[in-house]
Amino acid sequence: MNRSITLVEVGPRDGLQNETTPVPTEVKVAYVDALSAAGLPEIEVSSFVSPTWVPQLADAAEVFAGITRRPGTRYTALVPNTQGMERALVCDVDGLAVFTAASESFTQRNINASIAASLERFRPIFAASPVPVRGYLSTAFHCPFEGPVTHEAVRRVTHSLLDLGAVQVSVSDTIGRATPDEVCRLLEMLLRDVPAAQVALHFHDTFGEARANAEAGAGFGITVFDGSTGGIGGCPFAPGAAGNIATETLAELFDGRTDVDRTALQAAAALIRPWRTRD
Repeated sequence: MNRSITLVEVGPRDGLQNETTPVPTEVKVAYVDALSAAGLPEIEVSSFVSPTWVPQLADAAEVFAGITRRPGTRYTALVPNTQGMERALVCDVDGLAVFTAASESFTQRNINASIAASLERFRPIFAASPVPVRGYLSTAFHCPFEGPVTHEAVRRVTHSLLDLGAVQVSVSDTIGRATPDEVCRLLEMLLRDVPAAQVALHFHDTFGEARANAEAGAGFGITVFDGSTGGIGGCPFAPGAAGNIATETLAELFDGRTDVDRTALQAAAALIRPWRTRD
């Protein structure tokens, strides 16, 4: 429990993509700069997906062009395919992320592809990317369409992402239904043949369990956690759901185990709070 903790900031991408009102580019730039000032080691700045699907992030290139990069912070982006990767690399990203799920129904609804097809779509990204690629594994605990997700489904897709070349898999409680007991049971199985260093945890706070879930994960040796400053975001398939776990909550939980400036983090949260439209 004394290991250092790495907080991956996903607010500018996973948070803002779900806001009903698009946030002005200059506000996004100021938000990322405020997060940089807090000393976060990794910030997911945006996503290079089609503006038709995610209009909130249509200005990804402009945001990357406007931010002030802090030495020691990695600036990354989510990409859906090789075209998105090429657009991201032009912006000099430090890392990429791809997105699939452990539930077939969710994958079909979210990216219009089967799990197997999504992995094949990512294969050329892993093969060609000159920067590290992270994998998001959504619905690792519960699916809004299928209910509880089996551990074997999570294990299978985790291994598929790692075999493709993912440096890390972010195991995600997409609709916020996981409990600490479920987190423990999944990790007890998953970590039998997956190194803890290659697993991150991504929690949503729909039912108020995200902090306890993160604490449970840390007890299994997980040292990387995703957070969204201000708690912005949430799952569009869970109406009325709370957003991602707030990075401030994680910084408080792991006080003394990160290098994040909690006062600066609060300032970043205050900056973006007026633009939060989903509760």
